[in-house]
Amino acid sequence: MDHSQPSKIVGLPENARRPLEPGESYTPIVPDESGVYEVTTRSVAMGLIFCAIFSMAAAYLALRVGQGIEAAIPIAILAIGISPLFARRSTILENVIVQSIGANSSHVVSGAVFTIPALYMLAAQPEMGVTAPTVMQVILVSFLGGCLGVLFLIPLRYHFMVEMHGQLPWPEGTATTEILITGERAGGQAKILVLAAALGAAYDGMAASFHAWADLISFRAVGLGGLLARNFMTLRILNNAAIIGIGYIVGIRYAAIICAGSFLSYFVLVPLVHAIGTSIPGVLAPGAIPISEMSINEVFSSYVRIIGVGGIAGAGILGILSSLPSMIRSIGANIVGMKSQDTRDISEVPRIDRSLTGTFATVGLAIFAVAAFLFFTFGIGIGGSFKYAAVATGVVMVIAFLFAPVAARAIAIVGTNPVSGMTMLTLIITGFVLLKMGLTGGTGMFVTMMVGGVVCTALAASGALASDLKVGHWIGATPAKQLAWKFAGTLVAAIFCGIMMWVMAQADPGQGFGTANIPAPQASAMKEILIGIFGAQTSILQWYLFGLGVLLSLILRMAGVPPLAFALGMYLPMELNTPVLLGGILSWLVTRKGNGDDEATVKARTDRGVLIASGLIAGGAIIGAVDAIVAAVIKQTTGSTVAKEVVYLLSDHAYEGIPGELIATITLVGLCVFVVMFSRRAKPQE
Repeated sequence: MDHSQPSKIVGLPENARRPLEPGESYTPIVPDESGVYEVTTRSVAMGLIFCAIFSMAAAYLALRVGQGIEAAIPIAILAIGISPLFARRSTILENVIVQSIGANSSHVVSGAVFTIPALYMLAAQPEMGVTAPTVMQVILVSFLGGCLGVLFLIPLRYHFMVEMHGQLPWPEGTATTEILITGERAGGQAKILVLAAALGAAYDGMAASFHAWADLISFRAVGLGGLLARNFMTLRILNNAAIIGIGYIVGIRYAAIICAGSFLSYFVLVPLVHAIGTSIPGVLAPGAIPISEMSINEVFSSYVRIIGVGGIAGAGILGILSSLPSMIRSIGANIVGMKSQDTRDISEVPRIDRSLTGTFATVGLAIFAVAAFLFFTFGIGIGGSFKYAAVATGVVMVIAFLFAPVAARAIAIVGTNPVSGMTMLTLIITGFVLLKMGLTGGTGMFVTMMVGGVVCTALAASGALASDLKVGHWIGATPAKQLAWKFAGTLVAAIFCGIMMWVMAQADPGQGFGTANIPAPQASAMKEILIGIFGAQTSILQWYLFGLGVLLSLILRMAGVPPLAFALGMYLPMELNTPVLLGGILSWLVTRKGNGDDEATVKARTDRGVLIASGLIAGGAIIGAVDAIVAAVIKQTTGSTVAKEVVYLLSDHAYEGIPGELIATITLVGLCVFVVMFSRRAKPQE
């Protein structure tokens, strides 16, 4: 049997993205009888390795800047780019398996980092009575949630892929598919991606790990920093290649909206609170010292940032309310879809339609229910209470059953999964149910957040899996093999995400989750919801500020401004938002159309710019994760942070101050010039 690559791959068939005519069938790029290599030692190993690497990188970035990385596209490019290194080039079906396994990193991470860090934040406040989760608890929450999302989508594969063929746009799946079918051209792109990743790792490593130059620019060298400080304002930019890459991918519009939220916080609200607070004697809760004695950062963290948290929560709730009619229609359609799933005997089903059976899904869900019940009973410290465990398990399965198909349909239509809003709703429902049952205090918060973590990961997994299955459907992968290896990818992603989160939780006091160093914005909003439900003591002003944020999100929605992006900008420290804006500006400079530029040239520049930005993100995130791991290992080994300085070759900080800022500014300008010039040199048909 010939296991080689199909002789000619020219693109998707004409009927790939349109509804089929009566009697018409869809034949993918790799037909049923092809016998092309698919699941091999190479494809599985590469997929699991990429999954581990991108899980750590995605967790690091999501916790630092509130923006994860979509791993499917970079992994697809890397899979094709690495292929020539082997004696036999990888087939397109092997590359589908590589990206399908590796892409687990994105959805498992997004589910975990939106929820679990809230428990670390609460544990840092002894009065809350919350215990920080263990590494194993984080891994189990992520793994259980990822498996649940896969299991609930198995019966819906036939409905989404076959019955709904050509009726949904699948934006992310389309982009991944186009990369996989471009063949040799994508191989050249992979080289660019790898080089950009090396540049991002070197750049961020030299600044953050080795202190070769200042990693924070406050414009003191040009006098602007001092002028702003006298008016209780600040303008700072983190000299970080990965965050600039995120801004490039986000684009100028959303980058500007994010930074506008930051400008409102630091140029309007912080000086306003300070001006009013100077005439107020004593301490005004939730602040710990009089406002007149606070620094800019203290005013921001004590008062203004709470408005941003309220805005994030309000944006999630508004997202749920606005999509509620669509959700109801989706739930109804998907229940019908489950009834009409493919029931043919497996031996009669062509390879390209062969999926895991409904029986497998049913048995898998039963096993999940038992595992979840045992986890909630014995794994999270509620004293073996069967009552609470049964309710927690039931809530997880019911909400995931209702919302997992909704998440998949959202990915299919707009490429965005409203997982944060649905998770907030899950926390509210679970919290009030457990509260009525008598579970209060820190234990109630812990159990509720664990439920939210499982549900959040399940919803993220369902959306990502639907997109992966569509890629396989268009190209001709075997659905059963994609689905089966999703469980392995989920386990690897859960392990490395859990390790990375624990590592980052080992930061020194004042540098952990919820601080300027690791803001974890979505988890901060989840934390405030838990505090509100379980009645922990909070000041009236704190709730007033939180409510202002919710109201602001409504006003922004009415004005047509994305409230989540704006609220993230209000919550995150300015130095994390300004490089996002810089990246957006670079994106605009690269993609703008000049005199004599045709559409093909602009597209070539756009594609190369996205590759470079993706490389900067991956490289910078990986080196940041490595640095965090090294620091945590040394801290755990020595019992202090003194030994960490040994890792830093320039630990005397010789390049801080104005000289360090000048050097940092020069390197930053050089990086920006490189991105723009190298991207604009791209030509069509490269």
